[in-house]
Amino acid sequence: MYGKVRSGGSPVRPLPGSGFSPDEPKAPRKPRRIGRKILIGLAVFLVLLLVAGVAGYFWISSKMSNVEAFTDYDGRPAATPGQDWLLVGSDSRAGLSAAQRRKLATGKAVGKRTDTMMLLHIPEGDGRPTLVSLPRDSYLPINGHGSDKLNAAYAFGGPKLLTRTVEEVTGIRVDHYMEIGFGGFVGIVDAIGGVEICVKQDIQDDKAGIDLKKGCQIMDGGTALGFVRTRKTGAIPDFDRTERQRQFFSAVVKKAASPGTLLNPFSSVPLALSAAESVAVSPGTGIFDLLSLGLAMKGNPVTTAVPVGSLPTINGQAVVKWDNTKANKLFEALEQDKPVPKDVITK
Repeated sequence: MYGKVRSGGSPVRPLPGSGFSPDEPKAPRKPRRIGRKILIGLAVFLVLLLVAGVAGYFWISSKMSNVEAFTDYDGRPAATPGQDWLLVGSDSRAGLSAAQRRKLATGKAVGKRTDTMMLLHIPEGDGRPTLVSLPRDSYLPINGHGSDKLNAAYAFGGPKLLTRTVEEVTGIRVDHYMEIGFGGFVGIVDAIGGVEICVKQDIQDDKAGIDLKKGCQIMDGGTALGFVRTRKTGAIPDFDRTERQRQFFSAVVKKAASPGTLLNPFSSVPLALSAAESVAVSPGTGIFDLLSLGLAMKGNPVTTAVPVGSLPTINGQAVVKWDNTKANKLFEALEQDKPVPKDVITK
């Protein structure tokens, strides 16, 4: 009826309903304290990780350079569903040393010209993105300069005039502008450990600094730069180049947005820094916009070029004239956020 008797003599009674019996030792509380410390440590770690992430976001964002690419003008297209990017690759050698120029076979040209121009449409819903090459020799009206090659718009008035020209001839309002030069191109490819490209034929081009064999292979930044620049392939070299440029862009963006890259700090941090320091974007375009672009490109994009009608020579220059009927069908589909008709998709 009673518990044990203490050495002092009086019996010890358990409290009613306590569940404690003096015959049984109390359960140790140490594991509970250890568990609490683990939870506190985990919470502190998560807070520090969040703070580091926020600080890293602002630090990387501060390294991005902005370029004024938009201007308001009478008749500017209204905003349309989805997002439309104008992606520009220039032949700028800025940031490259003399040794790097020799290694990459970029030549000694000064200034910069638009070597690559592509319009990327990311649909509002779950549809496939569409990546359209705009041939640099496209003969188009340029505000204040009559008609000329598309890349002349950049030479005449920089990103603003180039963007306006693209908007006026396509009827699509550009939401984001991104530009990258030779040095940034190489840095981004190297930051993700190279990119796999399937080469259709052997290519040997001393001017581009490449000697490639047919087949799929991992290219570093310098090799990839030569691959997209060379004119040694195709019956019409510039058309073949635009196809390679789309192939390369799709491959590099898909790898950059892959879990293996994004979840690995040894690749994601160098990539973020390289992208921030290498690209110039329109105001309001940030790291998250670039990430959304990468994730969208993982959705098996439609890749095409503007349908071509003829290749005349005007004022002594070989130019590209669009097939206006097919080109209008292409751009109307993008403007309305609809799939591009199959009969206007071209290589």
